[in-house]
Amino acid sequence: MTQRARPVRRRPRLPITTRPLIYGGNRLQLLEGGEQLFPRLIAAIETAQHSVRLETYIFAEDNVGLRVADALAAAAGRGVAVQVVVDAFGTGPWALELRARLEAAGAHLVVFRPAQWWRLERRLLRRLHRKLTLVDERVAFVGGINIIDDHHYPDADPVPGPRFDFAVQCEGPVVAPIALAMRKLWRSLEPLRVASVARADLQPVEMPPPFTDGVRAAFLLRDNLRNRRTIEDAYLEAIRAARFKVVLASAYFFPGRAFRRALVDCARRGVRVSLLVQGRVEYALQHYAQEALYSRLLDAGIEIHEYDSSYLHAKVALVDDAWATVGSSNIDPYSLLLAREANVVVLDARFAQALAAALQRAIERHSRPLRAADFAERSLLRRLVNWVAYRLVRFGAIALAGGRDY
Repeated sequence: MTQRARPVRRRPRLPITTRPLIYGGNRLQLLEGGEQLFPRLIAAIETAQHSVRLETYIFAEDNVGLRVADALAAAAGRGVAVQVVVDAFGTGPWALELRARLEAAGAHLVVFRPAQWWRLERRLLRRLHRKLTLVDERVAFVGGINIIDDHHYPDADPVPGPRFDFAVQCEGPVVAPIALAMRKLWRSLEPLRVASVARADLQPVEMPPPFTDGVRAAFLLRDNLRNRRTIEDAYLEAIRAARFKVVLASAYFFPGRAFRRALVDCARRGVRVSLLVQGRVEYALQHYAQEALYSRLLDAGIEIHEYDSSYLHAKVALVDDAWATVGSSNIDPYSLLLAREANVVVLDARFAQALAAALQRAIERHSRPLRAADFAERSLLRRLVNWVAYRLVRFGAIALAGGRDY
């Protein structure tokens, strides 16, 4: 009598859905700044066996950018499928030279929405702002850090300290939706450009097995299709459920009315709300516009700290030492209404505590507090500048993206 063959057990595959799902069993490592991110990212590329996908807003022609480019070219040279997407506006003219360099090694690079000066279209303002790297569809890096040296400030004199920013190294089931998102973007930009790569992209995404000691996490996208408000809604849900603490750091802070109302309501019910915002003037219009929001927030008891030892580039938040998010999305109309963004949400006390400690160090050592009384005494000219800048930014948000909430 012949023995019946045992059925082959297949790994679970990712369901096709745009709703953010929470996946258990993940290993996540918080990385502060490029000093912690780039050695891990380059090492992962150097050991890649099958594929490397990378998306970024800025891919700079500096020592970090060249090291990452060399690692990508070397991976392609040994037969790894390498796909890179850079934003035309963020990366600039260097994108064309970078493409030639990578394609000579067998890699593939697409420039997202090249600028065309004769075409003034709203869609050209919808930039690729997310920062994602995926290696062998098993290890992913998600955050706000571009491919640029933290000390790279071409126009700064003197050069300030390193940018303050974060990323997360992800392993486990949460990598699957990251892989799906990156595949979809690539297919939309370069359909069937490379036959072998296209065939691989059409295969269902397999979900990496969970770790027994892993934590829960979700991957959030913002785009102009079904995920228009996904990241903002995740923030609002967490803030409205906060019991004792909210800490939010955003390089560009210009939230809409619903977001501001949620923060004020949170503070009025006794939750300690702390904001870490940009102290240095990087973009004048944005800087002075967001100052117009501070009075009401300060009057509600919200703490505002201006980061001033270097440039703040972080886009992170923490609620009750149990909910944390790290990603590319600022709290402003550009990120919330126009750009393609990506965040990871982590539901784990240990991860949240690590982020809380990093933010607390930044607040204590590298920022100055704004006090309601002092802010109320700013000059009439400064008030006028704030009012005009606020009206211009708010009008721009409404005109360009229909952001009536602003």
